[in-house]
Amino acid sequence: MKELLLGIDIGTSACKVAVFDAGGHVLAQANRPYSVYYPHPGWAEQDADEWWAAVCEGIREVLAAPNVCASDISAIGIDGQSWSAIPVDRAGNALARTPIWMDTRSREICERYKKQLGEETVFQIAGNDFLPSYSAPKMIWFRENRPDIYRQARYFMQSNSYIAMKLTGKASQDLSQLYGLQFFNLHKMELDESLASELGIDPDLIPDRYACDAVVGTVTEAASARTGLLSGTPVVAGGLDAACGTLGAGVYLPGQTQEQGGQAGGMSICMDRAIAHKALILSPHVVPGMYLLQGGTVGGGGALKWFRQELGNGMSFDELTAEAAKIPAGSEGVVFLPYMAGERSPIWNPDAKGVFYGLGYDKTRAHMIRAVLEGVAFALEHNLRVAAEAGAEVSDMNAMGGASNSALWTQIKADVTGKVIHVPGSDTATTLGAAILAGVGSGIYGSYREAVERTVSVRKTYTPDPEKHAVYQKNMELYLALYRNLESIFSDFS
Repeated sequence: MKELLLGIDIGTSACKVAVFDAGGHVLAQANRPYSVYYPHPGWAEQDADEWWAAVCEGIREVLAAPNVCASDISAIGIDGQSWSAIPVDRAGNALARTPIWMDTRSREICERYKKQLGEETVFQIAGNDFLPSYSAPKMIWFRENRPDIYRQARYFMQSNSYIAMKLTGKASQDLSQLYGLQFFNLHKMELDESLASELGIDPDLIPDRYACDAVVGTVTEAASARTGLLSGTPVVAGGLDAACGTLGAGVYLPGQTQEQGGQAGGMSICMDRAIAHKALILSPHVVPGMYLLQGGTVGGGGALKWFRQELGNGMSFDELTAEAAKIPAGSEGVVFLPYMAGERSPIWNPDAKGVFYGLGYDKTRAHMIRAVLEGVAFALEHNLRVAAEAGAEVSDMNAMGGASNSALWTQIKADVTGKVIHVPGSDTATTLGAAILAGVGSGIYGSYREAVERTVSVRKTYTPDPEKHAVYQKNMELYLALYRNLESIFSDFS
């Protein structure tokens, strides 16, 4: 019998499923898209049952691969997008679509509670600001605007825990996703019942807590029939997608940093203590005892995807970046603000808009493409500068996500930030991280060190060019000045 691990990733645009051997090699993988719904301005929702249907289809596809057998799957790990609030009844049925991380419908609720409780009070307990992206404000929104749903809800669940429940029948809440609940004390790693009471949230609406590598349960007969998995296969709690991706990129020790190049962008700095900054995101790592100081941006691969769809005239991503490579560093003065759905850290402005600056008759599509690549890198640099204010210095980074496959884009990020960037061999860092959790939880790996050493290797390293870094530092100041000067316009005309 082989020792294979199944990783499931509930992303924003699609579900990814991958089977790994114990050495971290991908034996089979599948990708199933699903929809994001925008029923009202500021709303962004997904259907948890569409996630489950995609998971079932993806698992059946990978199990059909010639080198994979359901009996060889030793354990299953699941990661998921952050800050869901899925209302689930006692029978385990989702009662409504969940607002996702892009949803800003609870803006007024957040402002009201920050005034009522004191912004600093919440921050000192939660280590994060009270913002509409997080889960707790969404729960309050359901209570105030959909009381029928709120009354029926037995639990409010996260994306990965919902899939774990569909597989095992057991409700769970992993430790890495708890930071989305502002009544969770990050320093003590426990729920603050007093703050929950002031927010009007019953702590019993949160399922039992589990370490990310803890076995929640095993695949049920019903789930076996839907997926083709063997009943009795262990399922671990899993965790936050960014944290699993960080682990899958080989970042598990203090000081190591992951650079995220997926649909969204950002970075995660691994720390052995909870160092918070109001403009950033602090969460537990999926690795026990570790924390992540994160910068999460809206602008990532999604910005280039938008450009390709709307202005790319059918070009592939490789053709787009090849065109951008013809333009010198700095895009000859063209600067792009990648705030395509507002912006998260470090400005936390849902009214922010995507902007091209510096266009003229002498500028071409290639200038705009390169400016998009550079704008995403400027958003990363913005977060790194704020992290440095908190005392979290970064020397080099491990890149993950589809953008890390682009030599030009990764080099631009190295040149903008002045940091060395390593690209590990796996293109599936997030599902690999979920699989590593399953491997540790099932005993295939004796430690996280062993797991990372066996599964993660650096494929390529990018070193910053000092001359280009100097050019980009000048453009970075223009990037920051553009936002400062447009901030009030964004708000006044939103």
